[in-house]
Amino acid sequence: MNHNIVLIGSDINAYYMARCVHERYGEVPDLIAAERIRFTEFSSIVNVIYYPELRTSEGFLQALLEYGKSHLEKGRSLIIPCHDIYVRLLLENAEALTSYYVFNCPSLDIADSFLDKEIFYKKYADSGLDFARTIYYDCSVSRTEPIPVDMVYPLIIKPGDGIEYNKHHFEGQPKVFKATTPDNAVNFIDKVKESGYTGTLIVQEFILGDDSNLFDCVFYCNTKGKAELASFAQIGLQEHSPTAIGNCTVLINGYNQHGGTQEVVAKFKAFLENIGYTGFCEFDLKYDNRDGKFKVMEINPRQARSSYYLAALGYNLVDILTEDVFEHKENTFALVDREYLLSMVPKSVIKNYIFNEEYREKALKLWRKGKKCDPLKYSGERSIKHKFYLILRAINYKKKYKIYTNTI
Repeated sequence: MNHNIVLIGSDINAYYMARCVHERYGEVPDLIAAERIRFTEFSSIVNVIYYPELRTSEGFLQALLEYGKSHLEKGRSLIIPCHDIYVRLLLENAEALTSYYVFNCPSLDIADSFLDKEIFYKKYADSGLDFARTIYYDCSVSRTEPIPVDMVYPLIIKPGDGIEYNKHHFEGQPKVFKATTPDNAVNFIDKVKESGYTGTLIVQEFILGDDSNLFDCVFYCNTKGKAELASFAQIGLQEHSPTAIGNCTVLINGYNQHGGTQEVVAKFKAFLENIGYTGFCEFDLKYDNRDGKFKVMEINPRQARSSYYLAALGYNLVDILTEDVFEHKENTFALVDREYLLSMVPKSVIKNYIFNEEYREKALKLWRKGKKCDPLKYSGERSIKHKFYLILRAINYKKKYKIYTNTI
């Protein structure tokens, strides 16, 4: 390849972005990471460079300067952050890194407005986006106030600042908590406060419906702030274990049992272009049967862990970036609407744990036709350890869904 590409992170997002590089160029990209994660640790398609202090601003800058200065033979490297914390660290240190790297990410102000959920819901309340009813809890206040009596249970409680929340571990710490009673909610809030987290907690009324009410919408906006690409996918399953709930495991692109895809995508496109968004982003949505609206749960300022399906449909995510930042090529907007299944779980999990019958049959039909992908299962992967890990992962998924399906 004509330009060096470096990935930041070591999770599933980093793996499939490395896969995009390998599929397009046949080369093994460098991956800078703070920790060893099985998604990438044993892989043959990445060259992992570990910096234990990468998650700190000082450590991040030192690592990236060291790497950038030693990789100028092809000009500036394309840097692709694969986790929220690395998006933010890159933007914080952008001025010091521009001599060595090019990238396409949102501005720091926009990224922060997405990453801090309190700012997000308040700032974009009048933007045309639809949200569930939301209140906020300040964890820096010693006394936990009771939940307003007119809030309808169950409630979803999640951190306003996910990056900071993950720094304060406690036993059974969930990504998102579902409270079924007022006491249940207050007890969880107290536990979060005891962990040392002093940020805001977002408390929202739960939108009824199973996993098939969830939707995934990915956008790419070029460096000039124009949307070039979008997808709209109905989710069939998410992770059910407490520490991973909210992570998609099965989705079908181009499928929507409720209709209105074109209108929703047009609304999101206008929103992103209006705020001057640049780079990849992902809308996490849930369809609300009560009013027929797609409620925005969050917007991630990066490609998501499940976004590889775009590459499987012919839209290589790394290609999209290189054409933009190096070739300055502009493309007319395209909505990728071909039906295609992404599944990170075995077929038996789809059969047993997707309870939306029409959706389940559609997923199995696409599976039979071979119109499917798993971001981690790559024919170009040569590592036996990685392949063995995937076997164990599949077995573990069967166990996890059996244990946790009725607990969310």
